Amino acid sequence: MSQPRFVLVRPQMGENIGAAARAMWNFGLDRMAVVDPRDGWPNQKAVAMASGAGRLLDEAGLYSTTDAAVGDAQFVFATTARSRDLTKPVYAPEEAMAKAADLIRNGDKVAVLFGPERAGLENDDVARANAIISVPVNPDFPSLNLAQCVLLCGYEWRRATTEVELAVMEMAGTGWAEAREVEALAQHYEERLDEAGFFFPPEKAAGMKVTLRNLWSRMPLTRSDAQILHGILRQMVRWKERGD
Repeated sequence: MSQPRFVLVRPQMGENIGAAARAMWNFGLDRMAVVDPRDGWPNQKAVAMASGAGRLLDEAGLYSTTDAAVGDAQFVFATTARSRDLTKPVYAPEEAMAKAADLIRNGDKVAVLFGPERAGLENDDVARANAIISVPVNPDFPSLNLAQCVLLCGYEWRRATTEVELAVMEMAGTGWAEAREVEALAQHYEERLDEAGFFFPPEKAAGMKVTLRNLWSRMPLTRSDAQILHGILRQMVRWKERGD
């Protein structure tokens, strides 16, 4: 993948999906994913609004969950204008797209999450991202239209890559863990910790699980790292079951 995948999470209006596709194509981006669109898919209003960028809609991936949409990405950005309680690096669009270009140049796959029009991304979506993109907007009116946010990121991507010839470089011995591999690791630890009674008291369990997932996604893990962490937990469980 020589460019980031732009993931529209639970978009509400077909017109905004079409306008986002048009904004992407303005800057040479054509990797679109749509997660659980409110008004169904395909959407004729999206097609009408996309104008000459209808090909992006024809080729867009349709997913039922955010996890599925970013499954093979090694680095995920989440766009949000609201302050969050989750500790993550925060980038302006220019910095984020420059970092995306560097990651892709090194052979990694990058995804950018854009939230629904009404309230933006939910914390559960943001927890799965490695970093946040925050636009320096007017604090008294921070809401951006979905297509406007896509256009800003597309523009900064174009600026970051127009004069740069992308080259794929390999890591020595291993590659970065994909989002699906990090998710499997998080699920493994969550299940075992649940069995051990870690998530206590019950009324705090949901928040503790989101915090733990945020921790995993914030770590720059390689595939070898993920395998070692799986192995550590399996061995600890075996040791406990043996009762040595």
